[in-house]
Amino acid sequence: MSKKSKQKFYVVWRGIKPGIYDSWNECKKQVDGYEGAQYKSFGDHEEALNAYKKSYWEIAQLKGKKNIHELTTDEKPILNSISVDAACKGNPGELEFRGVFTDTETELFNRGPYEMGTVNIGEFLAIVLALAWLKKNKLKYPIYSDSKTAISWITKKRVNTKLARTPKNIELFKALDSSVEWLKANPVNVPIIKWKTKIWGEIPADYGRK
Repeated sequence: MSKKSKQKFYVVWRGIKPGIYDSWNECKKQVDGYEGAQYKSFGDHEEALNAYKKSYWEIAQLKGKKNIHELTTDEKPILNSISVDAACKGNPGELEFRGVFTDTETELFNRGPYEMGTVNIGEFLAIVLALAWLKKNKLKYPIYSDSKTAISWITKKRVNTKLARTPKNIELFKALDSSVEWLKANPVNVPIIKWKTKIWGEIPADYGRK
């Protein structure tokens, strides 16, 4: 018998209506498509209340995210770029993935949820979506991902996943097959770079649910 997942609370510092929300769906309504949205998840309501009294960056730094505009490291990310990330409830589990503009964290796309996916599959699909968007708009921004596996799949133009095809993930595998075919038909002419989490903190596309 599976354990019931613990409820989370979501603080929105910057969004359509800042505040504290008790479900991801309600939080998403406030931040989806909102330029420079700032939000994080917390394990209980009291923790969320205390966090809301502080600034986003004060809390984000405690959770491993840094303000990339204030990095003092010798090596820094290219701000004029796209960052992608995936979130999965379990592995495999319910999957979402998205891309943002690295400089402003403005969301470019957000897909999901898909049943029975993996983080690496989500990262791969997000990179392909970013590549397709760049081609459509005749741009050559670098793309950042924190998944070495997904980046290697892009290079090889094939997906080496152990995830079994089931009735639950038919739509996900359709997207995966379509993405592989797109890669085979289109040259990759922009850098795809591994995000240096230990130096730069969490990737800008991170869902903030840790």
